[in-house]
Amino acid sequence: MKKWLTLTATMLISFSSMAQEKVVLYNWADYIPDSVLRSFTKETGIKVEVATFDSNETMFAKLQLVNGKGYDLAVPTTFFIERMKRADLIQPIDKSKLKNFKNLEPTLLNQAYDPENKYSIPYLWGSTAVAVNTDEMDASSITSWKDLWKPEFKDQILLLDDVRDIFLMALKAKGFENNTTNEDEIRQAYEALVELLPNVKLFLSDSPKGPLIQGNVPMGVMWNGETYMAQLELGTVEYVYPSEGVTLWVDSFVIPKGAENVENAHKFIDYVLRADIGKIILEGVGNSTPNRATIPLLSEEMRNNPMVVPPAEVIEKGSFHRDLGEVNAIYEKYWQMLKQAKS
Repeated sequence: MKKWLTLTATMLISFSSMAQEKVVLYNWADYIPDSVLRSFTKETGIKVEVATFDSNETMFAKLQLVNGKGYDLAVPTTFFIERMKRADLIQPIDKSKLKNFKNLEPTLLNQAYDPENKYSIPYLWGSTAVAVNTDEMDASSITSWKDLWKPEFKDQILLLDDVRDIFLMALKAKGFENNTTNEDEIRQAYEALVELLPNVKLFLSDSPKGPLIQGNVPMGVMWNGETYMAQLELGTVEYVYPSEGVTLWVDSFVIPKGAENVENAHKFIDYVLRADIGKIILEGVGNSTPNRATIPLLSEEMRNNPMVVPPAEVIEKGSFHRDLGEVNAIYEKYWQMLKQAKS
């Protein structure tokens, strides 16, 4: 009897240990194929629990509220990594545990927002430009950000609900830099956006491809991955890179400071960095991949699609957002004023 009880206790401990084998991922909605999650679990025995957010601001606020606890991985965009470091919300990543780190494109590493990639590992990257349904309008009518202000586009434009991406296009149209900390320049960009409002049908960050696919708008300022998915469904979508330059961004894995499954988080990151897994993710999501080992696995059509692999001149003229510290509040002030003016 004692032996049986000892065996039962051992089994319970074992089952309890198995139940704890998980990794909790805090990610953008529809931003990793379910097949990747299933295959990771099948290969490692580690269950992936996914929670989603619709903006970097939402993600940041939630992690602040819980002091970085409850999540093992999060996927912030470029400059939010700086903000999370400053708020002491993330912990260093042990790259010695990432045998597939070598697959990453060097030009996307060691950026100013995270030198030596001490806290972040690129997951996907891309741009924010103009998607056009060519069944509804001529894509050649858009060559510059300034073109969005044309009166013939009244009530026809979708804008991302993203303060920095939308301010970039107004700042570029005014001849300013996207990371300006000059409040007068920010104010001028705000005033330009107010003038644009008659042309804006809606702001949306949750699946902005939807209104384009449904025919509610003929064009939208959106991410390349959303545009790619719309192109797959409609077949009549083009992606225009305005001549002044576009937002470039990298979405990266970070490990929150309060993560409980740090070892499993490293295992998941390394799995995603595999070339074959990168291919599945890219084909399912449609952004650009930082995984140079994945590129040769893609179809020729996908490799030559400028939505998926941006031309060199686009990258050269593109801009990454930087975290602007206290100046963020100035952008947010004008952003809220703009949204109120639209409503």
